[in-house]
Amino acid sequence: MTIWIEQEVCSGCGICIKVCPYGAIEIIDMKAAINERCIECGACLAPCKEKAILTDAKEKTVPDFSDRKGIWVFAEQRGGVLNPVALELLGIGQVLAKELNQELSAIVLGDEIDDLIDPLAEFGADNIYMAMHPSLKYYRTIAYTTIISEMVREHKPNILLIGATHAGRDLAPRLARRLGAGLTADCTELKIDPVHRGLLQTRPAFGGNLMATIVNQYSRPQMATVRPGVMPQVKRKITREPRKIIKPVSLTEEQIMTKILEIVDRKRQRVDLNQAKVIVAGGRGAGSREGMKKLESLALALGGELGGTRVAVEEGWVPVDRQIGQTGQSVRPELYFACGISGAIQHRAGILGSRYIIAINKDPMAPIFKVADWGILGDLHEVIPLLIEKLRHG
Repeated sequence: MTIWIEQEVCSGCGICIKVCPYGAIEIIDMKAAINERCIECGACLAPCKEKAILTDAKEKTVPDFSDRKGIWVFAEQRGGVLNPVALELLGIGQVLAKELNQELSAIVLGDEIDDLIDPLAEFGADNIYMAMHPSLKYYRTIAYTTIISEMVREHKPNILLIGATHAGRDLAPRLARRLGAGLTADCTELKIDPVHRGLLQTRPAFGGNLMATIVNQYSRPQMATVRPGVMPQVKRKITREPRKIIKPVSLTEEQIMTKILEIVDRKRQRVDLNQAKVIVAGGRGAGSREGMKKLESLALALGGELGGTRVAVEEGWVPVDRQIGQTGQSVRPELYFACGISGAIQHRAGILGSRYIIAINKDPMAPIFKVADWGILGDLHEVIPLLIEKLRHG
């Protein structure tokens, strides 16, 4: 693609300079000229009233995807146990399937995984695509990528959702590359466009400073990853037995190219805030490790867990495994206390699944109040001790 300016037609109005996001257009001798900063994004083409800016790029047409049907969820398992994010994805999958009037399917790979059929059906799967073989017992990149890409090409799903786990982050981009599909990572919201019926994939962008909604018009399946804890698990009443589709596996160890030499099952003492019913989290407003201890006392009084923002972790007030937000854990407690937390997009992205949010902040303009169910305007160092006293003595 090349972009150029017809100097004889250009009026030198400067509109193109205003719309260029890269500062790649300047006025020379009263005419617009493109400099070396241009990345040929095309933002200047339509605004030019004189039609002086031209390109040799051909207009891209949207392919016909009428043969693409169904929402697929990669149901990650290990040792015959489903990763909870698989059930969370089936929850949002039910919503998308209903909106599109299409079937929801789970795709699961492993060895001796028949016991997973019932829970997958219970959480919404109409169809279960299975590949069973000893070589698939544990996740291996080439094996899983090859099998799933073959199944996608054969059955042509419209949407493919994958959990943003360690395995999912490895698998999703490789699948997207092999299938020639687009991929949106770490989505916090998934919806169907009411007009064009495409998947609206929302995620934090530009360092978490804004939320971007991405649409894939030119390839299928529409692929997205979602972090654990972002979506709710939704059971449904089973009205019929799910249809089971078995894919024969003919991969050899030589084709897979990697071998698992040993499985080391280390039990890390990591805090799983996803299981907490109550979380008391602190941010910059906590002020110190001593301030965070006040929040920990409130968490203990409520039978909950302590969490923190990225700032609180970087300051050393809370351990990194208690970080909440886009770069930490996404949580879904019944009750979430945001104490001294301004409410940056990065943090809000990790708490949207909370049933109730209570914000304590002395800044009335803090963004956290926009997402809070209840707000307490005040200094947390004064408010928290009063709450603890009330809880202890009634």
